[in-house]
Amino acid sequence: MRRPKRPTVDLLLLFVGVYLLQRLGGLVGVGPEAFALATPLARPWTLITTVYAHASLGHLLANAVALLVVGLALEPFTTRRRFHGFVLVIGALAALTEYLVGVVLGSPVAVLGASGAVLALYGYALAGNPLTGGLLARIELSRRARVALVVAVVLVVTVLTAGPGVAVVAHATGFVLGLVAGRLRVLRPT
Repeated sequence: MRRPKRPTVDLLLLFVGVYLLQRLGGLVGVGPEAFALATPLARPWTLITTVYAHASLGHLLANAVALLVVGLALEPFTTRRRFHGFVLVIGALAALTEYLVGVVLGSPVAVLGASGAVLALYGYALAGNPLTGGLLARIELSRRARVALVVAVVLVVTVLTAGPGVAVVAHATGFVLGLVAGRLRVLRPT
C-alpha cells in the first residue's frame, strides 16, 4: 500500500528534528550560529539550515501552525519533491535577502526560521488560486493599479507579521516570490 504524500508533515518533522539538534548542540557548546545565516558567511550550510532552524519553541510553533494551514491545502496539487524544493529555495532566497539588506544597511542580523518560505506558500495560494484569478479578471485595473494592489497586499502582510526581532524583509520577499510562483504555477506537476 502506497503511503500518501504528506510533504507538510515531512517538513514539520524536519523542523522538530533540526530544533532538537539545535538544543542538543547548545549542550555541547554549539550555538545557534551553526544554524543561522549570519556574518561572516563562513558557514555555507547555513543557507540551508536557516530555513529549518528556529530561534525558540514559540517561533517553531508559530511557523508550524501557519505551515499546517497552507501546506495541507496546497500539497494535493503538487509533488513531494516540488513542495520541498519550493520551501528550500524560496526560504533560502528570503533569508539571503534579509541578510543582504542588513549588510547594505550596516546592521546584518542572524536569520533563522521558515517564515519566508511559509509566507511564500501563502503568496502562492493567493496568486495561484483560480478564484483569485477570476475575481481579478472581473476588476478592471490598469497595470499600475495592479502593481499598487500587490504592493499594498505585501505591505499589509509584512506589517501583520512584524514584531521585535522578526525578519520582515524575509517575510516580504517570501510572500512576493510566492505570488510570482503562484502566477507561474510552479508547484503544478508538468
